[in-house]
Amino acid sequence: MNDSTAALKQSVGRYGVWSPALRAEDPAGRGARAEAAAELEELGFGALWLGGNSFADHAAPLIEATSRIVVGTSIQSVWEHEAAAAAARFAELEVAHPGRFLLGLGVSHGPMVKGYTRPYSAMVGYLDALDRAGAPAHRRVLAALGPKMLELSRDRAAGAIPYLVTPEHTARARELLGAGPLLAPEFKVVLDADPARARATARGYLAMYLRLPNYTQNFLRLGFTDADVADGGSDKLIDAVFAWGDEDTIRRRVTEFHAAGADHVALQLVEDAGPDAPLPTAGWRRLAAVLA
Repeated sequence: MNDSTAALKQSVGRYGVWSPALRAEDPAGRGARAEAAAELEELGFGALWLGGNSFADHAAPLIEATSRIVVGTSIQSVWEHEAAAAAARFAELEVAHPGRFLLGLGVSHGPMVKGYTRPYSAMVGYLDALDRAGAPAHRRVLAALGPKMLELSRDRAAGAIPYLVTPEHTARARELLGAGPLLAPEFKVVLDADPARARATARGYLAMYLRLPNYTQNFLRLGFTDADVADGGSDKLIDAVFAWGDEDTIRRRVTEFHAAGADHVALQLVEDAGPDAPLPTAGWRRLAAVLA
């Protein structure tokens, strides 16, 4: 492990928060998101991951509102933003706030991108363009699920940020990556100990992802069956990709990722709330207490 990767692992710490709600699309919402970022920093989280198709302009207000927490995109789609522009914006943020921004890149999904083709080659070409523009490989991470993309995250980036995975996937990813690169899987948490209610919340959230082949194929690679990914997902699948239950259960489930080889776990709080719900600050506080 080189010095830059070791420094990155130290800076992001063991836990982060993954949330599309932190991605401010409208100027009116930036103040509340900046306040939330500052509180999450005080609660001890090491990184904020901006869920969905995010980019550096979403990260800047959160970086400016905090003093140490790392803010990463999870992900910036290679189909949506030119590599030269991404490199230039990264350089601006790095000059203003050294070491505070992490460029998380991904190839998104065929059903969501017009002209989607040869995603692996598209990522390789994007990384080549970033290299030509002078963007440092040790400040980027890839949303890698399959073996080829994991190997690319090892060879051309600082590591991997797999989304919607299990500890078993983390163990396989660590074997491919080796000890050095950052491995920071996302993991969903439902703060509810009632089995029926917690699974209903989880199943409602998972439904959109089960329409995306990248995820369903990854589940099949992990040993799940076609029946597990049908009809909203089986209880077995729900219980594997979500933590729910009492505090001890949730803490144990998160620890399973670290035991499998994760350096950092990006925790996504899932609640039964509509799109216009306020930021889940109370839930984040509860989550911080669980991890403490």
